[in-house]
This record gives sequence, C-alpha cells and structure tokens, in this order.
Amino acid sequence: MGDPVNPLRIGLVGAGQISGAYLKTFPQLDNVRVTAVADLDPARAEATADTVPGARALTPAELLAAPDVDLVLNLTIPAAHAEIALAAVAAGKHVYGEKPLAADTTEARQVLDAAARAGVRVGCAPDTVLGTGVQTARAQLDAGAIGRPVAATAFMVTPGHERWHPAPEFYYRPGGGPLLDMGPYYLTALVTMLGPVRRVVGMSATPQPTRTVGSGPNAGTSFPVQVATHVTGVLEHADGVLSTLMMSFDIWAGQLPRIEVYGLEGSLWVPDPNGFDGQVSRFHASRQEWTPVPESGGYRGASRGYGVSDLARAIATGGPHRADGELAYHVLDVMESLLAAAESGQAVEVGSSCARPAAVPLDARPEEQ
Repeated sequence: MGDPVNPLRIGLVGAGQISGAYLKTFPQLDNVRVTAVADLDPARAEATADTVPGARALTPAELLAAPDVDLVLNLTIPAAHAEIALAAVAAGKHVYGEKPLAADTTEARQVLDAAARAGVRVGCAPDTVLGTGVQTARAQLDAGAIGRPVAATAFMVTPGHERWHPAPEFYYRPGGGPLLDMGPYYLTALVTMLGPVRRVVGMSATPQPTRTVGSGPNAGTSFPVQVATHVTGVLEHADGVLSTLMMSFDIWAGQLPRIEVYGLEGSLWVPDPNGFDGQVSRFHASRQEWTPVPESGGYRGASRGYGVSDLARAIATGGPHRADGELAYHVLDVMESLLAAAESGQAVEVGSSCARPAAVPLDARPEEQ
C-alpha cells in the first residue's frame, strides 16, 4: 500500500475549489489513486467523482467507512478540519488535510494524539515547500552560500479574498484571517529553511469591520469581520535567527519580496512559497550583485498533492514523511502564539517544536524519496 504496485487509495472529502488542484495532480503520481469523493452537497460530489476514472460519490459517513479508502484527503473548511480528521482516524484511516491542521492547537493535538494511538499517519498542507523554489533556497543555506543566517523577512499583502471568492465569509471568521489562511505557506517555508521558532512578538489590527462579497450570486452582500486582518510580528528561531513577518488583507499592492534570508556573507531571495517553483537569487559580499541560482533541490514540476504522494511513499517504506502533522502543529502553534502576543503586548514562548523535514534532492520523485 502506497507504492506503484499497490497505490494508496484516497477518499476526498470536500469537493470545493481546491479539490481541482489535487485531482489534476494525482494522475501524474504512481503511488496514489482516488477511489471516492464526498461532499455535503451530493450533486457536487457526483460532479467531481464523474471527472475521476474509477471514483464514486459517497456521503462523508459512507466514505469514512469504505474499505477501499486508505487515506482521507480532508479538503473541508478550517472549522471542520479536526472533526473530519478525528472521524477518519477513528475509522483507522490515514489523514492528509489542507492547512491549517485544525482551528486551534487544542483540536490539532487531539488529532495527532488520536492518530498516534491508532497507528495511522497525519499529513498536512502546504506541500509547496517540497518544490524547487524553497528547496533550492534550503540547499543554498545548508551549503553555507550566504554564511550563517541571522535574519529573514516574509510578506504577504492583498486587499482581501472577497474580491474573487464567491463565498468568502469563512476567511473572516475564527480560523481564518491572513495569518491562518496564508501564514502556513510562509511559516512552513521559514521553518523548513531556518528551523523551528521558540518565541514571538507581534501586533495586529482590524481596520475594516465589514467586507463585501465581490462576485457570484451573493455579490454586494456585506458581512462582519471577526478576526485580525493585518498581523505583523518577529519570530525568534531556535538558533537565534530573527524573522519579520507581515500578513495582511488590508493592502492593495506592494513591491516587497515574498521571502528574503540574510546571512553574514550575503542575502538570498526566495520565491513565493504559495507556489512550488520560481527563481532563487543570491547576493554575495564577494560579488556585490544579485545572481540567479540554478535549481539545486526539490521536486520538479510539483503541484498540490505531492505531499500526499510523499506520505504514501513513507507509509510503504516505514520512513518519515515531509509535510507531516508535527510540522503543521508547530506552524499552527507559532500562529496562535503570534496572535496571543499581539493581544497581550508581550513576547510569547512557543510551546512546541519540530524537526526540520528531510531535504528533497533535485530530480527526485515523491514515490522514491
């Protein structure tokens, strides 16, 4: 199970917008196969299952009980992540979910503890860090290309998802906001490159008390904002590196880099961690100019779903997987701690830690490495 001869059988729960990205990727991967699709809307489950050869539409309860489902791919809204994950674990199935791992660390720890007792695995997005963008940057750092890292910056700015999403309310409820929505991409990249975070300080704001749906059948409808929509903070990594983070749904445009890492001998420009590839550039004190860095790590041509394939490979071999639950838990813990620091005005110690996932060699296949 989890190899090209016996692919891991996947039951997808939540046939919403993001499901299409996974379903486009899976046919490219030999060690996974979608066998079932479920959604609260039966018509949507049917329509999605019809696009996947050999898959059938089920209710969520039927999918959780199905004998031909080894792993539940949990693509529900963040508020339902823990509920579906716990039900899957109780049914003896592995789980891979969209980010965040759960709405809060209490629920997330329940999922991880239940999985440990049941002997099943938990994986979690983002798997974008497995692509050539972040992995090339990591390879540069591991090789000492800019000397010892001392600081990093990470920025994500947008005027808000209500401009394009037809049902954006969940982005502005507990479990949403720019930090919980987009922060996992940036924080997972920072932890992958620089290691876990031990302490944070921060501030937050909610400049707009309401938002207005900009497209779809509910266009023009206003709804209340229940979370901070602008969050900024400083993260102290376990080895002393200081990362400055800004996540905002209140900025129309910016020219800030997505991520930069600064070392004693130079700087590294890292592409958007919401994508899998992109050009890495390096500035070194000896050359005094930015130069492109050739790809030197990561899955080439990766897309959403490679983390599931990496997990399937680990199940087959008994080894570790990269986009794992403990990494996702630590990232969620960092985000919660940052919001708590913003609320209190005090530095907050991050209670969890995690191991840096194994680097991805260049030209590896997720079924093999």
